[in-house]
Amino acid sequence: MTELGNRLKEARLAKGLSLEDLQSITKIQKRYLIGIEEGNYSSMPGNFYVRAFVKQYAEALQLNPDEIFETYKNEIPATHNEDLPEQLSRVKTRKTVTEGSSKIFDIIPIVLIGIFIIGAAGLLYYFFVNNAGDKANDQINNGKEPVKFVRSENLEKADVTEKENTKENEEKEKNDEQKTVEETPVDETPKQELTAVQNSGKNSTYDLKNADKFVVKLVSTGQTWVNVKNGSGQSKFQGLLSTTGTQSTEVDLTGETKTVIVVGRTIDTEIYVNDQKLEYAIAPADVVQQNITIQYVPKNE
Repeated sequence: MTELGNRLKEARLAKGLSLEDLQSITKIQKRYLIGIEEGNYSSMPGNFYVRAFVKQYAEALQLNPDEIFETYKNEIPATHNEDLPEQLSRVKTRKTVTEGSSKIFDIIPIVLIGIFIIGAAGLLYYFFVNNAGDKANDQINNGKEPVKFVRSENLEKADVTEKENTKENEEKEKNDEQKTVEETPVDETPKQELTAVQNSGKNSTYDLKNADKFVVKLVSTGQTWVNVKNGSGQSKFQGLLSTTGTQSTEVDLTGETKTVIVVGRTIDTEIYVNDQKLEYAIAPADVVQQNITIQYVPKNE
């Protein structure tokens, strides 16, 4: 076992995680995790994957990957260009496709000519049908006087009355809408504010204002390790959340003014503060393990 493997294994055991637990958190196969701990990289696809797996292993245990790579750089293999054969294969495939597709380009002009002929025939048919219909209508109406319609005085009066009634109804509806708007009470109660005020590296800070309570809910969409601490550093909840076991937990921090939430896998963790979803100030895809601080200002202060 190498010094790197020994350190990683000790950190895993200190958190009470088995290889199966770590496999679920990192999505790395167990045999690769064993290879990292034993310093046996021969079973892995290449040096790039060795470095990537070591980085994910360290992040899952809340270790600094940069420190790990610097300290054990003599034990971790360096990457080099391993993609040249694949690139040559891709060039060859692209050339083959180009030669095969040339036959298709020879057929395209023939297809376009056929479409043009069908379109021209359709236009001729359209003009023929319209012209024939107009001539038939002219023959039917030939020699007949146009029909005249006479509106009676009563009908005209009825139209005027209907317009006046419509106008009155519109004005009445407008007045009713305006009265409803004036009578509707305005809710002057300020809404809860959860604002990101600072972020650096894997640490971010939020301010919680205009809230009557301080309840934090954590929900796992895969598998993650979390630790919720108050301002004094006392842990209020610490454990593993997963879709196959305990998927969520809720911690009431109303009596506290600050909490620090350590999230082992942000891409599989949703955080709600008083049922309002917290938007990560640092993208989970960029930083998997994050420390999130929430400063609570009670409403009456």
